Amino acid sequence: MAAAVAMRSGSSDGGGGYDKGGLDTGKYVRYTPEQVEALERVYAECPKPSSVRRQQLLRECPILANIEPKQIKVWFQNRRCRDKQRKESSRLQTVNRKLTAMNKLLMEENERLQKQVSHLVHENAYMKQQLQNLSLPNDTSCESNVTTPANLRDASNPSGLLSIAEETLTEFLSKATGTAIDWVQMPGMKPGPDSFGIVSVSHGCRGVAARACGLVNLEPTKVVEILKDRPSWFRDCRSLEVFTMLPAGNGGTVELVSMQMYAPTTLVPARDFWMLRYTTTIPDGSLVVCERSLSGSGGGQSTASAQQFVRAEMLPSGYLVRPCEGGGSIVHIVDHLDLEAWSVPEVLRPLYESSRVVAQKMTTAALRHIRQIAQETSGEVVYTLGRQPAVLRTFSQRLSRGFNDAISGFNDDGWSVMGGDGVEDVIIACNSKKIRNNSNVSAFGAPGGIICAKASMLLQNVPPAILVRFLREHRSEWADYNFDAYSASALKTSPCSLPGLRPMRFSGSQIIMPLAHTMENEEILEVVRLEGHTLTQDEGLLSRDIHLLQLCIGIDEKSMGSCFQLVFAPIDELFPDDAPLISSGFRVIPLDIKTDGVPSGRTLDLASSLEVGSTTQQASGDACQDDCNLRSVLTIAFQFPYEMHLQDSVATMARQYVRSILSAVQRVSMAISPSRSGLNTGQKIISGFPEAATLVRWICQSYQFHLGVELVSHSDEAGESLLRMFWDHQDAVLCCSFKERPVFTFGNQMGIDMLETTLIALQDLSLDKIFDEAGTKALYAEIPKLMEQGYVYLPAGVCLSGMGRHVSYEQAVAWKVLGEDSNVHCLAFCFVNWSFV
Repeated sequence: MAAAVAMRSGSSDGGGGYDKGGLDTGKYVRYTPEQVEALERVYAECPKPSSVRRQQLLRECPILANIEPKQIKVWFQNRRCRDKQRKESSRLQTVNRKLTAMNKLLMEENERLQKQVSHLVHENAYMKQQLQNLSLPNDTSCESNVTTPANLRDASNPSGLLSIAEETLTEFLSKATGTAIDWVQMPGMKPGPDSFGIVSVSHGCRGVAARACGLVNLEPTKVVEILKDRPSWFRDCRSLEVFTMLPAGNGGTVELVSMQMYAPTTLVPARDFWMLRYTTTIPDGSLVVCERSLSGSGGGQSTASAQQFVRAEMLPSGYLVRPCEGGGSIVHIVDHLDLEAWSVPEVLRPLYESSRVVAQKMTTAALRHIRQIAQETSGEVVYTLGRQPAVLRTFSQRLSRGFNDAISGFNDDGWSVMGGDGVEDVIIACNSKKIRNNSNVSAFGAPGGIICAKASMLLQNVPPAILVRFLREHRSEWADYNFDAYSASALKTSPCSLPGLRPMRFSGSQIIMPLAHTMENEEILEVVRLEGHTLTQDEGLLSRDIHLLQLCIGIDEKSMGSCFQLVFAPIDELFPDDAPLISSGFRVIPLDIKTDGVPSGRTLDLASSLEVGSTTQQASGDACQDDCNLRSVLTIAFQFPYEMHLQDSVATMARQYVRSILSAVQRVSMAISPSRSGLNTGQKIISGFPEAATLVRWICQSYQFHLGVELVSHSDEAGESLLRMFWDHQDAVLCCSFKERPVFTFGNQMGIDMLETTLIALQDLSLDKIFDEAGTKALYAEIPKLMEQGYVYLPAGVCLSGMGRHVSYEQAVAWKVLGEDSNVHCLAFCFVNWSFV
């Protein structure tokens, strides 16, 4: 029987058998199995017990009575060390297995490239021979060697389908591991032990194609099962239906499949495919799923439904899954499509002609999905609130599907377009089928349905990740709390009223609680709580907090994704797994696919680039020039439940609300756009805030009027010159509205830095939120004096930034800002010598 061994020290320090020089000073003593069991029980509860806990252990366990306290301490140290070594050994084994598999992939890739080089050499020699024989008569004898393309053969009988399946398998394998396509590594996707695989895109072939290969910790049969369920991982896949299934050799199957894809924006039609899918096992034991389009109009679509789709072609594609030594699988994925780019407006054709878009939306999405499931299965991923990973993944899928349904508006889902008001910027569609519990009665207890207001617009020079992140973090800049409250009322059984009939007030505070995220943080699922109140004479002040389930995609500035989204739906505070979701939100799709990604130095600080000649601006000049060439398409879709008698009113409300959101997004886009050539700092501030120059002039004139000194030198200057001097002032200057609840409206560079916010988001901060208790009391005590003499000095104190950090200042001055009519326009504050505590 194995026994644990400890060292009993004979030295005075009792240091576990070693003196201070590290020499052995005692002898080995064996722990009995009973002693080890007792120690292991304690270790399981607390791996690092305190000295008090160790003393308690000796008192409570008589079998440990002959063990010295310091020896117990050493035992726990050794036990923790063994645990650490075991974990490190397991980690190194995993890394070694990954490196072995990656090395195998790289060797295969090297072999493929060598074959490609050989092929090109022979092709070059052949072309030279052909050029030398140009003077010879053309040989037309080969005209009799015409073969029938596989997709045009008779697919109505089993033998024809099996023949097509075998040819599809051969062509797919030549793409997955051979040289049928000239593959080039996708920029930004370098292979390595920490990468999720090797990703390549096609060069110079028909259509668009992408390939990925990587190692996943799942068995091949499980990988194939997941990949065949395309709607579960491909967000753009609306449906995949199997119409016919035939047995094939090696226990394989041949299927006739119809697949429909959503439209990415309201400006283009959706795509569908009619194809053959072949599942089989090849001689080396690998599993293969390959597919290709068939000719004909199969798919079982109705005529009305078919009019909303453009039939696209799936060229030989699929999945090759090899068992890996030591467990897991090596997965090869090939997607090769012809998306019929001719059918979309020219400005949107990059979405259908870019192999990189296919790689990001389909190929790498599949590989990431199976790796995510592998980590969840192994227990490496732990989510909050006790939700199972599969449930949270389903929530993300339902949010995306609801948003895609709203954008595409398929007739067979019950959507129909309503008449407009003469201006076709916003599309209004209604759906009497899409209501709660799939009945003909709405959540309000009366017949109704869903109204969707949607629109698309072209954005120029706007980094998509920054825009979506701003919309997420600064909801008050574009959202109306009353409309959120109206949508949330669909979850209640009580009647709802249109926005405006029940006045609401949003406190400006939103709390974001994360639920789940993918490994690379490409997708984040979270719950957002909006704090609000209902104000009526009957009800007084009642809390009306609203909860949203929100999905964010691509908000990381370094994200190289092909789609950036912010999708949300109102939920109950304790939402069940089957909670109804009515999705709304934003989608930004880049049209100019860059090879180097979005510059990582961009921030949400709208004023960060205003320092003329700064090192940062010079260093990022080239990056800004690249950003200025960005084009993207923004799609907005908002859904509102309605009762039948309120349909027209809700439609009008929805149209006006989406128009106001479009205006807000345009304003935000202009503010976060990188600097253009010839657009200097002063012009940028004025273009984003037209009243800035006038307000700065009032601030400086009022300061001189009340205090008798100039706030900035040469305050008699006007326009851009005064604006520049105010912006560069050494102290933090901030303005707040002259109302019952003062809210900040404007500030200079130092003021923005002090509050750690942006010019756009400044209005989210109120005066009472930045002062601590002592500062608030001091301010309120001086208000009468401020109103009487027009200014007041405040003592040194501490305030809070927008990020919750403490900021100390030596002195502050407050004064009334007078407009042209000598009436009080706002209040201004100047904080002297401030610093973060």
